[in-house]
Amino acid sequence: MVKFLPITLEEAKSKGWDELDIVIITGDAYVDHPSFGSAVIGRVLESYGFRVGIIPQPNWKDKESFKALGRPRLFFGITAGSIDSLVANYTPNKRRRKEDAYTPGGLPGKRPDRATIVYSNIVHEIYPEVPIILGGLESSLRRFSHYDFWDDKVRHSIILDSRAKIIVYGMGEKQIVEIAKKLALGKPWYEIYQIPGIVYVVNEKEFNELFRDKYYTMLPSFDEVSQDKDRYFDFQMLLLEGIKKRKILVQRDGRRYIVQNPPPIYTSQDLDSIYLLPFQRASHPFYKEEIPALKTVMTSITSHRGCFGSCTFCSLNLHQGWQVISRSEESILKEVYNITKLKDFRGTISDVGGPTANMYKLRCKIYGVPGSCLDKECLFPEICENLEIDYSYQLKLLKMIREIPGVKHIFIASGIRYDLAIKDEEYIKEIVREGYIGGHLSVAPEHIKEHILEIMKKPRFEIYERFTSIFKRVIRKLGKEIYIIPYFISSHPGATLKDAWDLAMYVKGLGHYLEQIQDYTPLPLTPASCAFYTEYHTLRKEKIYVAKTYEERRLQRALVQYRDINNREFLLRHKNKIPFPINELFKAL
Repeated sequence: MVKFLPITLEEAKSKGWDELDIVIITGDAYVDHPSFGSAVIGRVLESYGFRVGIIPQPNWKDKESFKALGRPRLFFGITAGSIDSLVANYTPNKRRRKEDAYTPGGLPGKRPDRATIVYSNIVHEIYPEVPIILGGLESSLRRFSHYDFWDDKVRHSIILDSRAKIIVYGMGEKQIVEIAKKLALGKPWYEIYQIPGIVYVVNEKEFNELFRDKYYTMLPSFDEVSQDKDRYFDFQMLLLEGIKKRKILVQRDGRRYIVQNPPPIYTSQDLDSIYLLPFQRASHPFYKEEIPALKTVMTSITSHRGCFGSCTFCSLNLHQGWQVISRSEESILKEVYNITKLKDFRGTISDVGGPTANMYKLRCKIYGVPGSCLDKECLFPEICENLEIDYSYQLKLLKMIREIPGVKHIFIASGIRYDLAIKDEEYIKEIVREGYIGGHLSVAPEHIKEHILEIMKKPRFEIYERFTSIFKRVIRKLGKEIYIIPYFISSHPGATLKDAWDLAMYVKGLGHYLEQIQDYTPLPLTPASCAFYTEYHTLRKEKIYVAKTYEERRLQRALVQYRDINNREFLLRHKNKIPFPINELFKAL
């Protein structure tokens, strides 16, 4: 047990700790693996000498479960877990999910809705004098006023509803260490509030004192954005611009002010040190059942963080940032070597990548790392001429991993950006020839219609078609049997029933059933979520169609996955609402 962070006072005492400095409460089971945020934050704090424990999935109906590690000396760190609790608990059509991959045995119902708020208010009631620091994706995406799909309204910042002291937004390692250091030294909150990458709340008097001589961007207030959709659109634009330009952002909510400091700057050295911490790459021995989420990432490697793709439906930019920071080869190779020594290792590294595998060590000619420009995107509407697309680093890394004794197979399961890949056909040949993509390659065109792709800020569909043409030519030449599995989104803002019909006919032409179709879910603070709420284009105040009712959304999904018997029956029951020859879809089934 000593190898894991403690989850009970008995385990803490076995480490020689009479009390803990920090207690982390999470909606996930405790898995000591670098893909699980609570474990990463815990290990980083531990590496700086702090005594850290974790309370995983406490029973929110029993307050005693929140006392499992006692009162921490410095603060409680609270997170809903690896994903937003409402995404974890509900399908895109607001139906209760039947499983939770971050829970032993995949059982649902082990974390409450709005877990961050629920946990925080219970802790505040039990230990009112102990500061609460929020982190994780749920807090990051709800750090300002935000449209909430599940309530269908604009909600207050989560820092207000949770009564927390600070939100650590983004990945959080640097911020949480600085907070812990300053609290340990007894520094005043005024000084702690200067830390990059945090959000905090002050009253009007404090705000006037703190910001008398500071430059900041004032976002539209909660009252404005909750009552006026035009102002919500303005808020979304100012928010994204302010984050990219590293501004201090402020939003008024009643007599309180929500303040966001600019994000911290991470380096390759930072990531190297984080991912070489002593993770056990296993769930805590307390659990008798497997954690499904661990199975898919057990032997995966994170080679880089961040994404400069700017897809409007995605939360990556808001959480990991636009800059891509890559680890060194030495650090990655050492991590792979450590994996090969695991008792259950069978020779396969399941993934070497990040949000997109083929962004590893790509660089901007101007800034050194991509994602830094203030006035244009790296990939949209076209790939920037200043982006150096050099895959030699990634291919060299994969070759070096393959040469480590015990490694038999390597995959880049996190997928590739096809618009980047077509810039170098030799790269496509190499990843096919060496078997890095297995028997199929997942790519994400998301839709086939140009007006929807523009709303998504995705490449034109003809670029995807050009990629598939090159890929098929390569596999024929190499004698490989590999299938491209395209990923599509149904009911995205801007998509009409006619668009869904056209996508369905395209899918039918592929000749095989596609499971990789996702009903669009409006994630808080993302541009597409703003489009869903305001019915404005993500790039301009231009009205677009948005499918909002269950029936509209279900019809779009059913058209694309018409081979499913339940979908087919649904379409037939509602065929009077589909002005297309629906029997054309069912031919040759």
